[in-house]
Amino acid sequence: MDLGLKDKAIIVLGAATPNNMAQCIARAFAQEGARVMVAGRKQEPLQQLSEEIGGAWHLCDITSKADVEELVDATLEKFGRLDVGINSTGNGLMKPFIETTTEELKMMCDVQFIGPFQFYQALIRGMTNGGSIIQITSATAKIMLDDHSPYRGTKAGADEVIRSIANEFGCKGIRANSVAPGLTDSPMAAAAYAVPAIIDLFNRESPMGRTGKPEDIAAACLFVASDLCFMTGETFQVNGGISLRRNPRQQEMIEVTTAAAG
Repeated sequence: MDLGLKDKAIIVLGAATPNNMAQCIARAFAQEGARVMVAGRKQEPLQQLSEEIGGAWHLCDITSKADVEELVDATLEKFGRLDVGINSTGNGLMKPFIETTTEELKMMCDVQFIGPFQFYQALIRGMTNGGSIIQITSATAKIMLDDHSPYRGTKAGADEVIRSIANEFGCKGIRANSVAPGLTDSPMAAAAYAVPAIIDLFNRESPMGRTGKPEDIAAACLFVASDLCFMTGETFQVNGGISLRRNPRQQEMIEVTTAAAG
């Protein structure tokens, strides 16, 4: 199926960690013939990825309004257009509710709410001929995961902003959607994948019997970005159905980790 992505101009923000979800997404778009600008905070992995996929790279800290605006301007200068913007940044803070500090709350808001909000603003200004905005959110914005409140809250907040964008800017040909992974085999989740018993817990809860792969999320992004997607303001639960059930409790994960170590 031709998704019509050839020569489209794509920004993938959050691609500065080797083989993370954003890098997988960038590779998938490049394979479809899109022109991809990869962005993040570290030059070397961005430069390597851009050379691999024949794209471009730009340093960008999502918490900086100036940075996200410069990223959009650089993309327009490089490609002459902007069709798709994908935010795959995040911070996987896991800490008990009572112990979470004001500084940590401010950091999470900067990274996962204020920064994305300002990135969306810059994208909308650059999408003069319509486009698609995609927020990589999380199944935990819908279902519980212990010690994860700031992460859950800021992701859920960004999802609601995406709905507002869809409502307000659909008349300008701009669609906005979220894609929600569950536990996914990526660098952010490396600690969990180092304990097979934890993965078994998640597999038992999943209707499809497995956790996610970055390729699952990349495939969803390709469709959501394409003009074949007549949906906006939605959250695509790309997580094997875990959102129909539950994530394991923290105590369960502690118990299986202890058992595996002993």
